[in-house]
Amino acid sequence: MKQHIYLVGLPGSGKTTLGKALAASLALPFADVDARIETLAGMPITQIFAEQGEEAFRRMESETLAQCAAESPQVIATGGGVVLRGANVALMRATGTVMWIDRPVDHIVGDVRQDTRPLLAGDAAERLRVLYAEREPLYRAAAHLRLENVGTEGQGLISALAFL
Repeated sequence: MKQHIYLVGLPGSGKTTLGKALAASLALPFADVDARIETLAGMPITQIFAEQGEEAFRRMESETLAQCAAESPQVIATGGGVVLRGANVALMRATGTVMWIDRPVDHIVGDVRQDTRPLLAGDAAERLRVLYAEREPLYRAAAHLRLENVGTEGQGLISALAFL
């Protein structure tokens, strides 16, 4: 394999969990864009949003994605909003395979921690429904493949992904 595998999808869709398992299965490194941003910024994403705003976070996200894309092939879990910038989508599609992890909102609500997800403040279920409606066409357009994650902890998806 000469290219990256990018995982996109809503917060809580399973990108990090599935990404780690897929990377191990394929003997590839794993990168988590959000975790890298927190390390580089020296603060959690919630604090970045609160102190610097979403636009500053999106800039950091694009910069970090570009850094990951310049590295050796790896499995990369992106942030849920990475598809909001066309340049991010173009970069991912040019340097790898983009997989949309599509998990039903009702499954996400029971698992996601609101205190670590600034865009889910308030009614998480309603907020996730709105995000899904806004982003579904963007995920669909960005992805080479759509994988439905309806099992527990991505049950069965790793073997489906390992064909790459």
